[in-house]
Amino acid sequence: MRRVVITGAGTVNALAKDVPGTLAALAGARSGIGPLVFPDADRLAIRIGAQVADWPPEGHFSARDLTLADRFSQFALTASQEALTMAGPGIGPETGVVIGSAAGGIGTWEDSYRAVFEGGKTRVPPLTVPRLMLNAPASLVSMRHGLRGPSFALSSACASSNHAIGLAFRMIRDGATPAMLAGGAEAMLCFGGVKAWEGLRVLSPDGCRPFDARRNGMVMGEGAAVFVLEEAGQAAARGAIALAEIVGFGMTADAGDIVVPSGEGAVAAMRQAMAEARLAPDDICYINAHGTGTAVNDRVEVAAIKEVFGPKAQGLMVSSTKAAHGHAIGATGAIELLACLMALRDGIVAPTLGLTTPDPDCDLDHVPNEARRAPVGAALSNAFAFGGLNAVLALRAV
Repeated sequence: MRRVVITGAGTVNALAKDVPGTLAALAGARSGIGPLVFPDADRLAIRIGAQVADWPPEGHFSARDLTLADRFSQFALTASQEALTMAGPGIGPETGVVIGSAAGGIGTWEDSYRAVFEGGKTRVPPLTVPRLMLNAPASLVSMRHGLRGPSFALSSACASSNHAIGLAFRMIRDGATPAMLAGGAEAMLCFGGVKAWEGLRVLSPDGCRPFDARRNGMVMGEGAAVFVLEEAGQAAARGAIALAEIVGFGMTADAGDIVVPSGEGAVAAMRQAMAEARLAPDDICYINAHGTGTAVNDRVEVAAIKEVFGPKAQGLMVSSTKAAHGHAIGATGAIELLACLMALRDGIVAPTLGLTTPDPDCDLDHVPNEARRAPVGAALSNAFAFGGLNAVLALRAV
């Protein structure tokens, strides 16, 4: 069976517009959460988020490119370029692309509605549909780099990018393609996007505090992260440096409530990923938790981890990085995978920021507030989505 390694990574998020800057921010326990800046933000009840600052599109793309690229596509294109540059030359045209997103081009939707309903215009730009469609990033990345392998979009709310990366892993492992660009992109930080989430009453007005007794909700973020996944033999032949190996993937559905998570689904997904990876509880050193900072999610996830690992759970490092880069919805699992790579490659475990008063029900080692140096041989990355969709990646150091 083919082994699958990660040879390139790229990102744009609220912490930094590249991988080195993002890892430095995570290791330095910095947060990208701050006041939201966009039209009508003053009309929102929730006015904080992890927004990508200083992003004039004209500084990154031509006018022609911008007729096709919504903000979420811009993030994906930029992250993909960094990932391919890191992976080095020799990625062939048979490579595919899969990019997950929950909302797609919501900024384009909003601009179009404003033009028609507020501005009184009778039509929208002719390329509105190509800009807003969920598969726009995958299509634009494949076209920019001449990648003719299997390319598609995937949408499963907050698990979108973990599903994308996991399916890319399986496709390479099973011989469908030698390499894939895989990840997620999201740009929901606009008036309509935040207003919709306000309706769910899961957003915090003052900060993200996963696993803390004072937590009062999640904080939205935006951005993208994309990875070059390839068959290990091909990577070695190219002389590429492997950042980590993906060794397992688990995906399940709760088949329960549309917004309330089920511990059973999370347990099953973690067990699937570990079984495929042939990893025992003793082998896992670190879990990047879904850890949204909502009361129910954090408790359910901790209980699920205890169910899977038993007494070994108390020896695990389990941190959530969402208090640093925000909950980037469909892109969040991909951004969080960077924290896993840092742990596996550099032995630096990203902290859970804002954790000063631990919830008694969340009593694992959540690496509070400061990064920790520790050897990590294997890790899990959890993503649990609205709709009861769970996706867990298992990774090993190389």
